[in-house]
Amino acid sequence: MRDSIRTRFTLIFIGIMALIIVIMYVVNSQFLGSYYLNQKIETLETAYNTVDGIIRRTEAEGKTLHQVMAEEFAQPSGDSSVVATFRKLNDNSNINVVLVDKDGTSIVTTSREAEWLSRKLRFYMENRDALINENFPKNDIFGNPIVEREPSMLPETIYENDYYCIQRSMDIRSDTAYLESWGYFTDGETQFIMSMPVALIQDSVAITNRFLLMVGLVLLLFGSVLVYITTNAITKPINRLAHISEKMTLLDFEAKYEGNSRDEIGVLGRSMNAMSEQLERTIAELKTANNELKKDIDEKNRIDEMRKDFIANVSHELKTPIALIQGYAEGLTEGMAEDAESRDYYCSVIADEAQKMNKMVKQLTSLNNLEIGNDKVEFGYFDVTALIRSILEAQKLVIRNKEAKVSLTGLDRANVWADEFKIEEVITNYFNNAMNHLDGDRNILIDVTALPEEKRVKIGVYNDGEQIPEEDIPLIWDKFFKVDKARTREYGGSGIGLSIVKAIVESHGQSCGVENREKGVYFWFTLDAANDVE
Repeated sequence: MRDSIRTRFTLIFIGIMALIIVIMYVVNSQFLGSYYLNQKIETLETAYNTVDGIIRRTEAEGKTLHQVMAEEFAQPSGDSSVVATFRKLNDNSNINVVLVDKDGTSIVTTSREAEWLSRKLRFYMENRDALINENFPKNDIFGNPIVEREPSMLPETIYENDYYCIQRSMDIRSDTAYLESWGYFTDGETQFIMSMPVALIQDSVAITNRFLLMVGLVLLLFGSVLVYITTNAITKPINRLAHISEKMTLLDFEAKYEGNSRDEIGVLGRSMNAMSEQLERTIAELKTANNELKKDIDEKNRIDEMRKDFIANVSHELKTPIALIQGYAEGLTEGMAEDAESRDYYCSVIADEAQKMNKMVKQLTSLNNLEIGNDKVEFGYFDVTALIRSILEAQKLVIRNKEAKVSLTGLDRANVWADEFKIEEVITNYFNNAMNHLDGDRNILIDVTALPEEKRVKIGVYNDGEQIPEEDIPLIWDKFFKVDKARTREYGGSGIGLSIVKAIVESHGQSCGVENREKGVYFWFTLDAANDVE
């Protein structure tokens, strides 16, 4: 099957291996010879610098190289550093060295063919310019005509500077190629010739191995990257399918296979897409049906719980006023209040309790409408600070009777979007709550502050008084909850006011809360600002 993964992978692998073999062949053919020659040239340059350093050091000591070597020969071999250096050049690098002073006397010879090398040096020095410029003399050192030889047998200059040159030459006696460095050292007087064969097997093998190691590492890296890239084209769709299957197990059907291949992966991918779509439709239908059923059950349970709570709370709250009304009514019936003053007192108690019952019923009706969404919020644009001032103005008499110290701080003008009538009910509820729980210095502080980052306005009401127990703070918003039942009964509270506050604030999409302060309690709520506030 031509489009199968196995066939493609096999062809890619064969192509990569063939490419690597071709690259190795081309690189070895083109660059190995140059690399080998450069290594030998570097060896000769290192040898030159080493010997030149010795000559400069002996010159600085006021001696000649010949004198230093004579002294070292008279010393133990361990101290013969100069002699040892020349021996290392010969033994380790296979370099034959001949040094000649300005008088033409050989001062160092490390070769058994010193006479031969000395003769070549004299010939090279006599024909220096001609050899460097490859303008060869007519005869060689033996007087034989050079022009009658093959061009490959003639010296070839590889490198040259003001002091020396490096050339490749052939020895016609042994038919061996040599690299030769000859010329002057930097003292300008000492002549030299260094010769090394370029066909030494051990050296050639070591250089070749180093070269192949470097090339092999480069090819290995290149091949690894190439294999990674090519196999990624095969493994990527497989990984994509695995990722899609993992998402499907988590009921996430957004991911789809997008390939157009005709192989096994393409067939599997399209089948998974079809299965994913079918599963998504089926699960969506099941979830819709299940959600509707759950909502119906939750709504039924919520209504049942609300009905039970409502009946229990109303029964509890109405029990006391009904008992009082019944008791005082029976007292009137039985003639217990014969004088006018007693009858008036009995009647006032009955009227007061009836008023409290009426107020509670109205609050429950209002709260019920808010909770079931029948009481629609009518948004409008108004200044909440001005609204607070009007509320305080209407409460002047109550404030005076309670001997309260009321102050309004914060923004002089704070335009908001809200239902003004309902927000007035929230502020009034907070204010009345603060008035009924005054204590200490009897201070009430109302502040209007800006929340610029949230584009909201925060309204808070603080009063001096007893703090709310921390465990009761989450419960004060519940219907009929009372922190101090005796005190609440004293001022006619029903425990519904804060529930109405929370319902109104949440119907505006806002938040409310309460905090214990050092000497009292602070209630707050937020509204959307109608413009930028700071």
